[in-house]
Amino acid sequence: MNLKIPTKGLTLVLGGVRSGKSSFVEKIARESDKSVLFIATAVAGDDEMVARINKHKASRPADWQTLEIQQRLGRKIIPPVADIVIVDCITLLVSNILASMSENAPVEDVMNKIHVEIDELIDAQSKLGGQWLIVSNEVGLGVVPPYPLGRVYRDALGWANQTLAKAAKQVILMVAGIPMVIK
Repeated sequence: MNLKIPTKGLTLVLGGVRSGKSSFVEKIARESDKSVLFIATAVAGDDEMVARINKHKASRPADWQTLEIQQRLGRKIIPPVADIVIVDCITLLVSNILASMSENAPVEDVMNKIHVEIDELIDAQSKLGGQWLIVSNEVGLGVVPPYPLGRVYRDALGWANQTLAKAAKQVILMVAGIPMVIK
């Protein structure tokens, strides 16, 4: 399948766990022969995650610049940036925000912090230009989480994905490694 991916602006790549989102955006960047900034949002909280992060780092080309940023991406990305910016992923970014807040924080405070984060990210893309490939999980297709924090997370990520999709030139849904253009 030959997809025409915009070379300027924001492309949002959604999908379930292990649907091929990261591999897809990395392939686009590799085949472009352009400079790449990879923004990783993962936190190495345990040995398994450390191993996953190290595997991902080793798989990326040596000439790609990598920034590990867990929050406030829009404020921490400063010019000059590469021709292609990959943000992998919004799913972990929202999780990082939730983890940084008090367990008893009002839902409005959580949502406000996520609104600021996503708005700053969209603003940074608009100001800095270039091609941005943003990865996020689509979690709204599963069962309703049985606990309140899980429902807050699902709702917050759903809002973040909707907001990014509105700002995006293109939205791709990955299913079993197959990209489907939905916008």
